[in-house]
Amino acid sequence: MDSEEMNIIRVIMRAQSHRFGSAPLLAFLVLVSAAMAEPAAPFPTRYDTIIQTVAARYRVDTALVHSIIAAESNYNRYAVSDKGAQGLMQLMPETARDYGVRDVFNAADNIEGGVKFLKFLQDKYPNKPDLVLAAYNAGPSAVEKHGGVPPYPETKTYIARVNRYLRLVPKTKKTEIFVFRDKEGRLVITNDIRLVPPSGGQRP
Repeated sequence: MDSEEMNIIRVIMRAQSHRFGSAPLLAFLVLVSAAMAEPAAPFPTRYDTIIQTVAARYRVDTALVHSIIAAESNYNRYAVSDKGAQGLMQLMPETARDYGVRDVFNAADNIEGGVKFLKFLQDKYPNKPDLVLAAYNAGPSAVEKHGGVPPYPETKTYIARVNRYLRLVPKTKKTEIFVFRDKEGRLVITNDIRLVPPSGGQRP
């Protein structure tokens, strides 16, 4: 939880304390802690194969994809924001349409579209990771308008959160073996994620 989130909680704590006393305040703090809990490290692995396959295809860091998913939806593929962003990578309808996403609540479709958008932003803002995150959160037009990271509290908090998650994602993993059949029906066993089809491969 970053300093801005803590400040918000302190304000609410004072208001709650004045209105209801200490007992309801304790219950309130428990609810806040649960709602703002960070994903445990290592991060959930149920989408690992999809993330690794798509990230390798577009040459995007898998840790960054994991961190954005954690910040955007906390791995809830049915998440919908109050602004209309949807799915694991919280794609706005127009972004999903631009990047060919047919079903935003399908994990593979959503991650494919989100990573393609992320790759576009990385090419647009090379070696400027904070601008990439700002544009992912607030849109490229907001970054262009302000000549850098927009002065939006939400965007600044978002950048800090993703960067914090990046430090939590495990940097080393065991070599993974994938098993699948190619187009000719031949059994393929490989540790090269780039060879795995979009539908993924089984782990022995």
